Amino acid sequence: MLSLGAAGAALLAGCALPPLPERTASRALDEGEALQTSLGRALAPQVSRHPGRSGTHLLSDPLDAFAARMLLAHQAERSLDVQYYIWRGDHTGTMLLHELVRAAERGVRVRLLLDDGGTGGLDRELAALAQYPRIEVRLFNPLLPRWLKPLGYLTDFARVNRRMHNKSFTADNQASIVGGRNVGDEYFGATEGVVFADLDVLAVGPIVSEVSADFDRYWASASSWPAQDVLPAADPSTVPALAARAGALAQSDAGRAYAQAAQRAPFMTDLLNQRLALQWSRVDMVSDDPAKGLAQAQRSGLLVDQLHRALGVPQRSVALVSPYFVPTNAGAEALIRLQLRGVKVLILTNAYEASDVPLVHAGYARHRTALLQAGVALYEMQRLAPAARGSLVRPNRLGSSGSSLHAKVFAVDGQRAFVGSFNFDPRSALLNTELGFVIHSPELARQIEQTFDTEVPRSAYTLRLSESGQIEWLSAAEPPVLQRDEPGSTWWSRIMLGLLSLLPIDGLL
Repeated sequence: MLSLGAAGAALLAGCALPPLPERTASRALDEGEALQTSLGRALAPQVSRHPGRSGTHLLSDPLDAFAARMLLAHQAERSLDVQYYIWRGDHTGTMLLHELVRAAERGVRVRLLLDDGGTGGLDRELAALAQYPRIEVRLFNPLLPRWLKPLGYLTDFARVNRRMHNKSFTADNQASIVGGRNVGDEYFGATEGVVFADLDVLAVGPIVSEVSADFDRYWASASSWPAQDVLPAADPSTVPALAARAGALAQSDAGRAYAQAAQRAPFMTDLLNQRLALQWSRVDMVSDDPAKGLAQAQRSGLLVDQLHRALGVPQRSVALVSPYFVPTNAGAEALIRLQLRGVKVLILTNAYEASDVPLVHAGYARHRTALLQAGVALYEMQRLAPAARGSLVRPNRLGSSGSSLHAKVFAVDGQRAFVGSFNFDPRSALLNTELGFVIHSPELARQIEQTFDTEVPRSAYTLRLSESGQIEWLSAAEPPVLQRDEPGSTWWSRIMLGLLSLLPIDGLL
């Protein structure tokens, strides 16, 4: 009989990744080939009229965001490059997976790169897709053993604590969707539970080639493993079963609205016929070196440094929307210095009641008083936000039990804006890989700033200090309701938040 120590050693050995296997090399669709697709031919006249600029279109409505992905997958003729942090096996996730299969059946090459931390329950489907003609699946920083993936955090924490948080969906190297949304019902408003208020941007023009090149380097990185070398053997019946399930979901009460949205949305017709409203401007892509996934990236390869260079030093205003806002002492001091030298600082994050990670909220809460004392404007998204008709914080139009902020947006000086996956927290800065666009559009930047004057007060608590220096929350209700305790908290949760805020764990949040 094995001793306890020997059994433990055998278990740990089973959790270690073997050497990286040999992988097939592939690259994004060649520009000449891309221009021969329907998307390429339709977009070429617009792109040629705006040399050096890219066209962008915001996707704030969850149904529109889902339909845009479905329609891009349906329109693709040569290639689909798809990269996500989380992919759920729920209604919308299943329907999108099936659309990738349908694209492959038309002859489209599909490359699907997923962070393995967000693929729970999909091993059978992903293993089957990886064996399907014209589909390749790779997993970023995979976890072992598959039957108890969380064990990987105990046996190989330094590696598996680093995740790929990037999100992109690119068709024929001609159109790409980048932003904050993962793939799952809560991101597309298809749930009666909490729905994430989020933001993506559709991009066309020269920036798309940069996204494709960035996908290539992640695809070829030392952290991206062929799914068939990690997952259990594929079951040939899985793909037909996936198609049957997707068809049933499309006919169900829950899925019908989403199937119809993809069928009826004018998005693709407008894009192909040059009717889709696009803002043409200089767009810079910022992206972490995928070597960050193995703690091997150089400082110059980090998105946070690229973002600082692209946005510049604020002179007039900073408007920041971040669901997970952990500024750390250094970040809070930098924001305070900006405010004290006359730069207007506006911040929207989640209230405790709307946060899905209370520990992260504790990392933010300890800085609130100092920020308010300096004059920084702080707002916290309510869980049960009133219906707003704006473009950045609009809750699900189909209705849900509550909303939680998930968009990651910054605007500087009413001139430049960031939209992407980067949160204002140490995890995004130091651990996870991230991706986004810096859009040099005064129109978009001013729209984000104006959101704080119009939509935010209707969807969020306004924070202020009482005469005694205690934080007060002014609700978005009519008439406003003043609260002196953390909204949605109990006396016990407030004690726990206070204790958690004392822990020196900002670097893990």
